[in-house]
Amino acid sequence: MEPHLLANAGNRGKDGHGDEVPVAFRAALEALARVRARPEIVLESIPAPQRLAPYAHAVGASVSERDGDEDVEIASARFIVLHDPAGHETWQGTTRCVGYLSAETDEELVDDTMFSEVAWSWLTDALTESGAVHTTVGGTVTRTASTRFGELAGPEHSVDVEMRASWTAGDTALDQHLQAWLQVLANAAGLPPPGVHLLGPGGESR
Repeated sequence: MEPHLLANAGNRGKDGHGDEVPVAFRAALEALARVRARPEIVLESIPAPQRLAPYAHAVGASVSERDGDEDVEIASARFIVLHDPAGHETWQGTTRCVGYLSAETDEELVDDTMFSEVAWSWLTDALTESGAVHTTVGGTVTRTASTRFGELAGPEHSVDVEMRASWTAGDTALDQHLQAWLQVLANAAGLPPPGVHLLGPGGESR
């Protein structure tokens, strides 16, 4: 399977009112359009919030695994770009990246007091390793344990991790920022390093 390419990211010409899109925002969208995700991650353009900034763009990402005859989603994420040419005092810049992530995880991790710190390090490490220039990063990591009763479908016990994060981009190379967030998604979904195939029962690759 070929890596997924995020094509046609955003409106590179004019906004919904017919006004010329700022050069910086257009360059950021062009950078996003170059992103190639690993095969397990599916990317798509999704509606962006309209009231948080004059210009916005959003990308959805999901990871699924095979369960019998169907694919079951095990993790999903959103990557939102907010741009205000006039700058924003709390952002300390003109472009803010916002990430949301939810994934099923190992039940044992819900009692691991260090898990939240480890999960947060996924983001800070990924931003550094991708070369994404950024400042004022902040966010939360939440672990939720659920028990199903009665006829409700699904596993009896499940644990989900949710991460919300935002940071200010220091340049228009938002491909590096999105790639960092996709690495966080891969970690949360328990994907192996790129190029490594896990062996299932009987030694079959999965």
